[in-house]
Amino acid sequence: MAVLPLQFWPAEVLRTPARPVAPEEFDRALVRFVEDMAETMYLERGIGLAAPQVGVSKRVLVMDVPREGPDGEPDGESHLTFIINPELVAREGTQVYEEGCLSFPGLLAEVTRSKRVTLRYQDVTGARQERVLEGLEAVCIQHEIDHLDGITFVEYLSPLKRKLLLRDLKKTLAERGEQLAL
Repeated sequence: MAVLPLQFWPAEVLRTPARPVAPEEFDRALVRFVEDMAETMYLERGIGLAAPQVGVSKRVLVMDVPREGPDGEPDGESHLTFIINPELVAREGTQVYEEGCLSFPGLLAEVTRSKRVTLRYQDVTGARQERVLEGLEAVCIQHEIDHLDGITFVEYLSPLKRKLLLRDLKKTLAERGEQLAL
């Protein structure tokens, strides 16, 4: 496996809708790619990562959201999921959650999302799947599907809040040796 280079805002790939994975692309290279995405996500301490965030404009994402056990604490098990060509087919309720993003290092902002979603997708073999997600899993899948649609979480913020956060991002990236053109 390999760690993939992250793309930081305002990279064009983050602002462009991703293409679906075609039937003939469900192969060993796709499996290797999602494994590399997972390794990158874990290294960066994320819970989700979309292909555009590593420079690939395909409708592919990985997620590993810690689930709570009966005592309310994380259950400690890995719940890594490879999700190809996802679509949300139902949404219910609302919740506000403080989100971060690997393409916006160091930034956090409260975003309103659906509390419960029904997800249809394909796994790495191309088999169709459907799951109902709630809470943090619902937040994560909505955030990652937004990436596949060329939308970032800062677009949910007021213009002033977005301007202040992007100023903070410029400073953070400069400290990491990265450039940001605003």
